[in-house]
Amino acid sequence: MARSEARLLVPALMFIALVVAAVASLGTPLITSVATSFHVSLGSAQWTLTVALLSGAVATPVLGRLGAGPHRRAAILATLAVVVAGSALTVLPLPFAWLLAGRAAQGVGLGLTALMMGVARDHLPEERSAAVIALISVVSIIGAGVGYPLAALLAELGGVRAAYGLGLVVTAAALLTAWRSVPEAPEGRSAHVDVAGAVVLAAALLLVLFLAGERNLWSRHLAVAAGLAVVAVVLLCVWAVIELRSTTPLVDVRAVRHPAVAGANLAMFVGGIGMYLLLTLITRYAQTPPGAGYGFGLTTFVAGLVLIPFSVLGFVAGKLTPRVRMRIPDPLLLAGSAVVVGGGFALFAAARSDPAELFAAMGVLGFGVGGFSAAMPGVILAVTPKSETSSAMSFNYVVRSVGYSLGSAIGGLILAAGTGPGHLFPDDSAYTTAALAGIGAMAITTLTSLALARRRSSETNPYVRSTHPHTGGSMPKGYWVSVYRTISDPEKLAAYNVLAAAAVKAGGGRTFARGGRVVAHDAGIAERTVLVEFDSFEQAVAVRESAAYQEALAVLSDGVERDFRIVEGID
Repeated sequence: MARSEARLLVPALMFIALVVAAVASLGTPLITSVATSFHVSLGSAQWTLTVALLSGAVATPVLGRLGAGPHRRAAILATLAVVVAGSALTVLPLPFAWLLAGRAAQGVGLGLTALMMGVARDHLPEERSAAVIALISVVSIIGAGVGYPLAALLAELGGVRAAYGLGLVVTAAALLTAWRSVPEAPEGRSAHVDVAGAVVLAAALLLVLFLAGERNLWSRHLAVAAGLAVVAVVLLCVWAVIELRSTTPLVDVRAVRHPAVAGANLAMFVGGIGMYLLLTLITRYAQTPPGAGYGFGLTTFVAGLVLIPFSVLGFVAGKLTPRVRMRIPDPLLLAGSAVVVGGGFALFAAARSDPAELFAAMGVLGFGVGGFSAAMPGVILAVTPKSETSSAMSFNYVVRSVGYSLGSAIGGLILAAGTGPGHLFPDDSAYTTAALAGIGAMAITTLTSLALARRRSSETNPYVRSTHPHTGGSMPKGYWVSVYRTISDPEKLAAYNVLAAAAVKAGGGRTFARGGRVVAHDAGIAERTVLVEFDSFEQAVAVRESAAYQEALAVLSDGVERDFRIVEGID
């Protein structure tokens, strides 16, 4: 892209990611107001948040697959149109069922975050795209911190409809921004949606989020809850089988099984539980009236202001992370960020007698979450082809959504267990127990991230043998094998060689043959042959998709006709 177009694209991607995250989070501060305005129970009003998370979790992998194909721009515009229509339903004076339908349509927008990352990786220089992808990941988190206080203020001033009106205005602006700024996907791609996989995944996630939200079910009907949990696990297993057998899977489960990707998703799942647990603990504690023996009795709007340090320091961490990751590997950044979040839990557990201490704990949480979110894409995309960016990151966001939902549910269960008979509010010690549980979750996240860092170190150190994740033997290497049929433009080939050599070297490749003597036998033809070795097949694929090598291919253009293959070696 031209430099001026790139400058316009970056803020557009940020704005769209921020809007869809903020709009999806609108349900959080408005649950009580919705229950009062529509004369429904708090449990029913809670579904204004749950249904958005559910539709987002289902839409994310579907949109991720569409984002890998040629119609990505159309998918983005159509999705934003659905979000705008849903926002209109939340504003119009319609019954509660229509509000839920509108919130479900708004939640679909959560699937756009991974597509924004795919656009950045395709249309920005490699060094620039990494920083932009990290910030997109961060703003998708801190969007809740932006939307919460604004929605709470509008609800106090003009009621629920006015708060949801904010969503309508900003989503319309996001649609216009996307129409003017988002380019078409590169040519030569195709993508098909696995409908059967999407249906089974939707059913499984519906059960998971239902069980996460219905806390009373676990306390009053444990056998039913456990049975539904088993059904959810079975459905997820069935979904995995469908994806493995499908020629056009919704999510490439084989790629997800790569140790780096699987480890990153595990860290995201457990870390998401801890991060959202602390977020809900602090906001609930701030709104508890002092008559309970603790708390500050803050209004919804003032309590929402506690999220400002979370958003500000989260954005600061997101801006700093791309610079730090030049010196520190992404897995170590994940581990360090998890330790910071654990520090936020420790601060909340030890000191919460003053509102300033809550602000401090929320700031520490924001800085840790910002760093964690900014480093996460680097771990996954390091072993992911460029064309699969949206699909790979979409699965990570599904994992994150489920982790957040479970974090909220676990916090609610711990506080409910700490509420004595006849008491409206839990004991203060219940918050300490929940904080200790969060510290445990972040400890697991830290250990998982350190294991990822150790594995990456062994892969990049030529003196340490890598091992196959399944057999325990040496990791199969990857090879580029190029056979040149004809060379019509030697100058283009010479220019390509310079750029390609730099791209291969930067990607860890080793060139073993380049145009040397060839002795052909059987049906072979003595033609110019190039052989390049990489430490793994995934690395060979990723370097082929890298921006640096794509630049070399653009220079080569039609200067040669060749047979280019990426081959996996034996163990």
